[in-house]
Amino acid sequence: MTAPDAADWAPTASLATLHLRAQMLARVRTHFASTGALEVETPVMVQAGVTDVHLESLEVRRADGARAGFLHTSPEYAMKRLLVAGAPDIYQVCRVFREGERGRRHNPEFTMVEWYRLGIDHHVLMDDVDQLLRVLIEPSREVGETRRITYSDAFHQALGIDPFAIATADLHQALTAAGIDVPGSVVRERDSLLDLAMATLVAARFPSDAITFLYDFPASQAALAQVRGPVASRFEAFWGELELANGFHELGDASEQSARFQADRAERARRGQPDRQPDSRFIAGLAAGLPPCAGVALGFDRVVMVASGAGGIDEVVAFPVERA
Repeated sequence: MTAPDAADWAPTASLATLHLRAQMLARVRTHFASTGALEVETPVMVQAGVTDVHLESLEVRRADGARAGFLHTSPEYAMKRLLVAGAPDIYQVCRVFREGERGRRHNPEFTMVEWYRLGIDHHVLMDDVDQLLRVLIEPSREVGETRRITYSDAFHQALGIDPFAIATADLHQALTAAGIDVPGSVVRERDSLLDLAMATLVAARFPSDAITFLYDFPASQAALAQVRGPVASRFEAFWGELELANGFHELGDASEQSARFQADRAERARRGQPDRQPDSRFIAGLAAGLPPCAGVALGFDRVVMVASGAGGIDEVVAFPVERA
């Protein structure tokens, strides 16, 4: 067998960065221990893939070719089942997997820190996220004043539009007028146009040396968050234009969540994506009674990127997918 050359066998992260990464993981656990949160572990291989049209689960197959399960995209469903069973505030540091996500800021396998706090909403959870991010980043670099802005105000500042009221055709026109090349496949897709605006124009205006919380998304982008009229009780945390975390004031209504899963399946069929059966145990858990809570998923590798000043995810992981 031919030995791999140095460019193939060697880690892509420096040893100094791996030391920093280890220190930051220790700070994560110290932070949660100080708040009384319980560290939990849930299965990496699960029986149901996600229905979300923006995510794709990696399948695991047995030697005979039959499906054994999926690698989880997030521990969310299992962690909520623990809350239903009476767990206190909980957190988890785990590896998660998403098919087809590879780029300067993406690797199909990455580290997620996910946690749930009982009896709070997404506004209080933003305080918690801000505190943890500062614990992780400030020993390495200065962190500016945290900014909070609604989804509506952010779009108004970037494009001068109301993202909740503007017609889809007018949204397309506004993007084109701003010099954005809009793919033909999304011209009539309202949420896709909003996502394109977010990626190219809105987040680009966020301070490059501080944490920005964008909150109160359109209800059409609620995912697993509660909805208040046209607004979803959801936030995302950014460092500059780099998304770090996604949080919800969690939906506890099993019927509403089931309806959203079915809507996802219909949209997957329309897009020609594989069908995914909803997680029946998760729905049963919601039906048994999820306590009021808020939860968030944090991309740990990206936080290490911020702390170390790295330009890409390969610089903060030992072995990305091509060298695994």
